[in-house]
Amino acid sequence: MPDWNVVDLGTEAFRATWARQLALVEQRQRGEASDTLLLVEHPHVFTLGRRREAEGNVLMPGDVEVIGIERGGDVTYHGPGQLVAYPIVLLGEEERDLHRFLRNLEEAIIRTVADFGLRSTRCLGKTGVWTSDGADGRKLASIGVAVRKWVTLHGLALNVSTNLARFSAINPCGFDAAVMTSMERELGRAPDFGQVKVRLTWHLGTLLGRKWLQPSTLPDKSGSIVGVDHG
Repeated sequence: MPDWNVVDLGTEAFRATWARQLALVEQRQRGEASDTLLLVEHPHVFTLGRRREAEGNVLMPGDVEVIGIERGGDVTYHGPGQLVAYPIVLLGEEERDLHRFLRNLEEAIIRTVADFGLRSTRCLGKTGVWTSDGADGRKLASIGVAVRKWVTLHGLALNVSTNLARFSAINPCGFDAAVMTSMERELGRAPDFGQVKVRLTWHLGTLLGRKWLQPSTLPDKSGSIVGVDHG
C-alpha cells in the first residue's frame, strides 16, 4: 500500500492552496514528494471548471472572487463550514481509471456522512453526493478533479455547516442553488468539523489504498490534537 502525507491547512485562501497543489503535482511527477492529501477550509470564493457553460452560471458574485481553474465541471462555491479535500496522488498502472477514482471520492463522502447518521447516495449522471437519487434529492458534496501525467489534483467539497445562501450567487454545477444542502441542514445540527475531517481522512485512505507516513494531527471531538494512523 503506497504512503501519503495528510496535511491539515486549517483555513487558507484558495489561490494559496491552488499554488500548493501545483507545486506538489510537479514534485510528485519528479518523484520528489509522496502522495499528499490536503484538507482545508477556504474563505469565500467561486471557482470555474472547464465546462463551457460555467461562466454563464455565475449570476451575482458581488465582491467574491471568481477563479477559472483546470478541474473538470462547472462553477462551485467554497467557503467557511465546507470541508475541502485535495488528493495529490500518482495513479499506478492498475489505478488509471478516472471514473473509478471519482467513484472512490464519492464513496468516501457517503461513508463519512453515514458515520454521523446521514444517509446519502450517488445520482446517476450527476457527479457528487446526494441525499437521494430521485427528483427530491439535494446535493451534499461536489467533486471536480484534474490529472497531469497521472497525478491528480483538485478534489471534493463537503458542505458540513456551510451558509447555503452563498450558493444563490451561482447555478452550482449548473443546478438551481436550491438543490444544495449541508450535513447541518439534513441532521438538524452541525456535526463537529474536526471529527468530519478525521472520518473523511480515514475513508479516503481506505478507498484510495494509501496509508499515512506518520500519524496525522487532526482535532478530536474535544478540540485536542490526536494521532490518526492508518495501517
